[in-house]
Amino acid sequence: MIRHPDARTKTTPSSPFVVNVARLGRRPGAMMSLAEQRSTPVRIGLDLVAIPPDTAVDLDLRVESVSEGVLVSGVVSGPTTGECARCLQPLTGDVEVELTELFAYPDSATDATTDDDEIGRVVDDAVDLEQAIVDAVGLTLPLSPLCEPDCPGLCPDCGVVLADAEPGHHHEKIDPRWAKLAEMAGRQRSPGAPSSDDGER
Repeated sequence: MIRHPDARTKTTPSSPFVVNVARLGRRPGAMMSLAEQRSTPVRIGLDLVAIPPDTAVDLDLRVESVSEGVLVSGVVSGPTTGECARCLQPLTGDVEVELTELFAYPDSATDATTDDDEIGRVVDDAVDLEQAIVDAVGLTLPLSPLCEPDCPGLCPDCGVVLADAEPGHHHEKIDPRWAKLAEMAGRQRSPGAPSSDDGER
């Protein structure tokens, strides 16, 4: 996953996961709950499976002020779509990730001693959870999703989905070394070709 150098130090109005924390007032111990849905305009996940764009993502979070910043913890979940890594058929599912993210207050010791890509920042009394959610979802989803644990995949010869093929589906294979001989034998057996008996008469 690619993270831009300033991904955790800026909040933008276009980000769907910005949370206003002004009401916490930098008072250690102050806490608020966040239980709502946010729609993601972008795809979140991996190549073969992801939360699709324009999908509602459920946030069930605890947002707490601590001495060095704002601690966000809880669960983020949403539906996923993708394709099976073996048979390439569409699949759907759900992903649920746990977040525990600290966003440093400006001018705090944590802010001064950590790099921008190590930890998020509180910017204009808000925190942006987007990169944390992208990272967590990417680490949770399987690299090779399967429609079924025992999915047999595709036939390597004709590409048919083996789960839908007739029982015992297979293709006769001729050793390449004998292919020319088999071709010649097929021509000799073709209709109208003289048989060996005809030649002897």
